[in-house]
Amino acid sequence: MSVLKSLLVDRRAAAAIEFAIVAPLFFMCVLTLIAYGIYLSAAHSIQQIAADAARSAIAGLSQAERKQLATDYIQSSTMNQTFIKTSRMNVSVEDDANNTNQFTVTVTYDASDLPIWGLFTFALPDATIERYATIRVGGI
Repeated sequence: MSVLKSLLVDRRAAAAIEFAIVAPLFFMCVLTLIAYGIYLSAAHSIQQIAADAARSAIAGLSQAERKQLATDYIQSSTMNQTFIKTSRMNVSVEDDANNTNQFTVTVTYDASDLPIWGLFTFALPDATIERYATIRVGGI
């Protein structure tokens, strides 16, 4: 009986057992925060690229010319982004059906090559990032 009583009273390994229980959850939370930080950074970059492409496309007179200008901007710009590759982007430029005085540039990015998908984390967002920018033609 004294052996059982000494096991119940002995607290020397309590910290190690608590760490073994809590550590996996803690590390999953930390890795999830890192993954979302990388993903949100890439999503913000795609939004900025869409806005810049829309500003460069304003010079086009037709939808086809605007698409060409936006695509040329993305292909020729010297983007200094760590996780963004221009080869994985798809650009679409469409006139607004409800308002003929504006058009929308949509940039779709395949983010499946981001390093976050290999991390052991909780649920992550979709691997396709889609952002857009709408520009009014002719000012206010």
